[in-house]
Amino acid sequence: MAKNKGGRLISSAGLVNYYESEDRRAVHISPISVIVVAAVIGAFILVLDVMWK
Repeated sequence: MAKNKGGRLISSAGLVNYYESEDRRAVHISPISVIVVAAVIGAFILVLDVMWK
């Protein structure tokens, strides 16, 4: 049998591990902002749909 090098699980099948990091260069968006922007875009599309029917 092959040895498990690096402490990775054999069943991971090459999947990437994601770690939560506090990188100051990363873009941070609050969940509320995402919901508000999605609602505004949805309302805009609804208005456009009503105008061109």
